[in-house]
Formats: sequence, C-alpha cells, structure tokens
Amino acid sequence: MSRIGLQPISIPAGVEVRISKNEVTVKGPKGELSSPLYDGITVVQEDNQLQLSCANMGNKKLKSFFGLCRALIANNVTGVSKGFEKTLELRGVGYRAQAQGKKLNLSLGFSHPVEYELPEGVEAKVEQTKITLSGIDKQRVGQVAAEIRAFRPPEPYKGKGVRYVGEYVAMKEGKKA
Repeated sequence: MSRIGLQPISIPAGVEVRISKNEVTVKGPKGELSSPLYDGITVVQEDNQLQLSCANMGNKKLKSFFGLCRALIANNVTGVSKGFEKTLELRGVGYRAQAQGKKLNLSLGFSHPVEYELPEGVEAKVEQTKITLSGIDKQRVGQVAAEIRAFRPPEPYKGKGVRYVGEYVAMKEGKKA
C-alpha cells in the first residue's frame, strides 16, 4: 500500500478545489492547475483537507498511481498558493546571464551566446551569476532548470559550468607531472 497516497492534503486559505470524475482542478491566488484522476482512485474533500482512496489495492498498476495522484495534487495545491523556485549558479570566467523579457541570454564560454526561450508560466530573475526560475508548475520549473543546466554542466576538474545552488560537484585531481 502507498504510504504517500494515504496522507491527507491540507488546503490553505484562498485555494479552491473542484473535483470531477477524471480530473482535479486547483485554483489559487497565483493561477490554476489540474491533475488527472485515474479510474479506481477517488478524492473526497472534507473541511480543509483532501483525502484520496483507492478501490482495488490488489491491482499493482492502480496502487502505483495512487501515490502519484496524491503527489501531483499536493504539488498543484502548493504551486497555486506559494509557487516553486529553482536557483542556478554560473561558475566560470566570463559566464553571464541576462533576462530580456521571455528570453534568457547566456554567455557560457562558447563562441556564440546561447538564447533560451522561457516557456509559458516560468519567469526568470538574474542577479549577477545567479538565475532564479519561478512558476506554479513544479514539473515545468524543474524541466527549464535542467535544460539550462544542460547547456554547460559543471565539469569535474575546475568546477566551471551551470549548477544548482548547493549542488555538490566531486572534484577530480589534475594530471601529475
């Protein structure tokens, strides 16, 4: 049995939840998100909490979707009330970033600047060598951060590249003469 799926989801003030047959829609001060509901999984709203239940725990596939549904709905509730944030750090001589509307202009040591078009629902703030990505959809914010990091991942000898703030990069020793 999924331990995550059994935990109730608390709904903060100002967040409205609509439950239909195959979808849960969450609306809050920052926006609106929806998550799919799989057959056999039901959601009940009592006071300021959502409780999920699974009809047939013997079905392995349904049991695995039980925890997933709860996690997706909980992320939507958090996203529309507080939002999500990822911070990237640029390390290297001459590595810079500039936010120009919905575009992120990156200088990462290539012969040309890298232009990244930000998707709908994700905003970027740049402060010197830090890029802060924010939005209401946790998956989209994480995907954008991973795509920006993939342009120049941190290399293990000097540590240059794009990394998450607080990320540990195992440093290797150079050649010995």
